[in-house]
Amino acid sequence: MPPMRAPRTVTGLGCLLACGVTLLAGCGGPGTSSQVNREVEAGVSKPAPPKSAFPATEGRTLEEFVLDVAKVHPQVKVSPGAEAFYTGVNRYPFLVAEKNSAAGRAGKEIPNAEVAIYYARVRKPKPAAKSKPKAKGRPGTKPAKAPGEASEQPLIGPFPAQIETLATKPAFQGKTTTENPEAASVVYSVELNFPADGEYKPVALIKEKGGIAVKALPVIQVGEFTRIPRPGEKAPVIQTPTAQSVGGDLTKLSTRVPPDTQNKVNYADVLGKEPILLLFTTPKFCQSRVCGPVVDVAQQLQHEFEGKANFIHMEMYKNNDPANGVSPQVRRFHLPTEPWLFAINREGVVGATIQGGFGTDLMKKTVEKVIAE
Repeated sequence: MPPMRAPRTVTGLGCLLACGVTLLAGCGGPGTSSQVNREVEAGVSKPAPPKSAFPATEGRTLEEFVLDVAKVHPQVKVSPGAEAFYTGVNRYPFLVAEKNSAAGRAGKEIPNAEVAIYYARVRKPKPAAKSKPKAKGRPGTKPAKAPGEASEQPLIGPFPAQIETLATKPAFQGKTTTENPEAASVVYSVELNFPADGEYKPVALIKEKGGIAVKALPVIQVGEFTRIPRPGEKAPVIQTPTAQSVGGDLTKLSTRVPPDTQNKVNYADVLGKEPILLLFTTPKFCQSRVCGPVVDVAQQLQHEFEGKANFIHMEMYKNNDPANGVSPQVRRFHLPTEPWLFAINREGVVGATIQGGFGTDLMKKTVEKVIAE
């Protein structure tokens, strides 16, 4: 069902709980609970450690690096939070959680892990020249690897991860977040600079109690999603429902509990006239643990920037029902995952985008940027 992508995304609308492998994998999403999750608003931001805190690649291939530095089997799940990447610098958000060995799913969140991302480019092998058949290898020998395999390519890194808190002030905390035992309190992120379109294989190096572990992550396809509006491009024209258009019943506009109030204006009415912060996400049906928290973040920033920009939260599904498929607005923006934030300036041009989870600090910088344009 376009534009949602089945490959590399989780069942349902992919807020993307992409599964890490150590050459094993498993996916899962959060459940719900009426009990208050007291830890969800206790996340603490931490700057990225220096690169010197992690092993240097020293010209090694991905395979050589893993064999040299990995000392223990990973006991964590690393769940990437983005799928659209482009040539140049990209934010790569992810979550870290305990491994639930019984269910093969991510368990309790780990909010303070030391993690660095590395990657190798997957080069397409050149067509081999025709030659005479070669004798089969001796029993027990490994087959030759294709020259394009990432394991044979030079590894790039490390890119140490910073930790961004998703906490908000009490007045802006929704029950969708505080009563969800699996809601994230932080998001990890790094900036990866891809030199060209193509495939890249990332791995996460995690400092665990028993030593260093290396976790293989889903392949990154740079340049795949060309139709998503990018900074510098004109934003698409869409109509968004408002509190007035639904007769004041905000439950028709938001699956957050209680419903947020980022629905005061119709996007089409202010596009090209006033700054807009357009957030696509669905707190009720998201599986990435960050959708509820990012709506809370946007709700708080709406209050702080009242009268300076228009904040619009757009749910993902028609009539807030996954059975109806994604909304026309989501299709118009060609989104393969969520959450997505689009910051649009007074000229109707996209000034910045954020894919995946984000906290108040990053969103505040984004709002200030688009207001100043």
